[in-house]
Amino acid sequence: MDYLPSLAGDYFPLHSLKLGTYHLYVRLPESYREKPDARYPVVYLLDGDSLFPYLAPHHLFLTYDDQLPEAILVGVAYGSFGPPVNRRERDFRQGAPAFHRFLKDRVIPAVERRVRADPQRRILVGQSASGGFVLYSAYSDPGLFWGRIASNPSFPTHRALLFGPPPPSTGSEVRLVVASGTADRPNIRAGTLEYFDAQSKHPGPWRLHRLDIMNGTHAADMPTAYRRGMAWLFDREKL
Repeated sequence: MDYLPSLAGDYFPLHSLKLGTYHLYVRLPESYREKPDARYPVVYLLDGDSLFPYLAPHHLFLTYDDQLPEAILVGVAYGSFGPPVNRRERDFRQGAPAFHRFLKDRVIPAVERRVRADPQRRILVGQSASGGFVLYSAYSDPGLFWGRIASNPSFPTHRALLFGPPPPSTGSEVRLVVASGTADRPNIRAGTLEYFDAQSKHPGPWRLHRLDIMNGTHAADMPTAYRRGMAWLFDREKL
């Protein structure tokens, strides 16, 4: 990592007796050392084993070409794609309440003690099952994150919550992006369209941005979902 400047920052493990060990990768903005008083938006990437090395360099290019604000990116990783080390099937589905408490009570405080993060611009990003968890988070604790991006969310475990009564308003603006590839897996695309329809009738306490990615597939268009989702979150769509 010392020789990959687009990923330069920090790393530390975080252990939970109940959930296991997580690996936290932190990518710092290029201007971080030059601006010792600056605070930056912080983006928490679930499925960090793949999304952190995928999107952290991408964000660098977005600051160059799209004038997207510099940000601190945090990958919440397991250290493997395979179970039992990788526990995404538990954490993002049946174990979502416990993992969300761990994220709120352990991960966020640990990160934000170590870096100059702006807690008013905290963002959660997930794809597929972790995208479903992003929606779970929006309904469970809307105000924990200012912005959320759920790309091609898979949420069979959370249907009752997501199609039930919306949570109460937090009193502050919350932004939610739901991206769906038109060539996504048919069952996931159908579920997302059903969610959009339900939201149009019973909106939650957030500004919802529906993002259809033409010919987008399940995982390969994640950079597009991130680029367009972040542009909307930061009012850069016109750029």
